[in-house]
Amino acid sequence: MKTILIVEDDMDVHHLIRELLEKEKFKILDAYSGTESMIILEKEKVDLILLDLMLPGLNGEEMIKKIKEIPIIVISAKIAEKDKVNVLLNGANDYITKPFHKEELLARVKVQLRINENKREDKIIQYKDIILNDTNHSVYIGKNQMTLTKTEYAIMKQLMLKKGQVVAKTKLLEMISGDTEDGDENSLKVHISNIRKKIRKVTEQEYIESVWGIGFKMCE
Repeated sequence: MKTILIVEDDMDVHHLIRELLEKEKFKILDAYSGTESMIILEKEKVDLILLDLMLPGLNGEEMIKKIKEIPIIVISAKIAEKDKVNVLLNGANDYITKPFHKEELLARVKVQLRINENKREDKIIQYKDIILNDTNHSVYIGKNQMTLTKTEYAIMKQLMLKKGQVVAKTKLLEMISGDTEDGDENSLKVHISNIRKKIRKVTEQEYIESVWGIGFKMCE
C-alpha cells in the first residue's frame, strides 16, 4: 500500500483529497502545517506528498527545498505562471491549481507513483546526499544534477561503492580501465580535480579526500 502525505491547512480541501484517495486504498497521513509535515517525514516512510504552498509556519516553497527523493505534487490557489515555474525548478514534480477536478488529481497521483516506482527499479548508489543512478548514468547532489564525463563518472562510481574506504591510485585506475583508455596517475589527478570543481559549483561541502601517497576516498 502506497503512503501519501497531504499537507493542506484548508479543512474542506484536505477532507476532499483524503476521501478521494482513501477510496483508491491509499494510506493517508495528514499535516496542516509545514512544520508538522516535516516531523511526520522524520518518522514515516512516504511515497508521495500533496502540498499546498500557503501554509502556516514553514511554507510550501521552503518545504520543497528541504525534501529529497519524495515526489511532490503542489496543489495551490496560486495560478501565476512564475509561481508554477519557480516551484517546479526548485524540485516539485507536478503542479495543479485550485479548484481542481478529482479525476485529474487522481490521475496525476498515479502517474507520479508509477514514475517513482520505475526509478526505484534503477540501480542506485548513494553516499550521503550524492545519488548515482547507474542505469542512466546520472549523478545528483541533493536535487542538483552534475554533468560528468564518462571517465569522471567511472571514478565517482568506484569511490562511492567503497563507502569512504581509501582507494589506491593504481587500484582506481584498474577499476575504471573498462570505462576509459585514459589511464595514468597524472590524468587521474586531473579528473579528480575536475570532479571537485563541478561539485563546488553545486555545494561548498567537500566530498573527495586525497590520502597522501595512497589514493582517494569519499569524505566521512
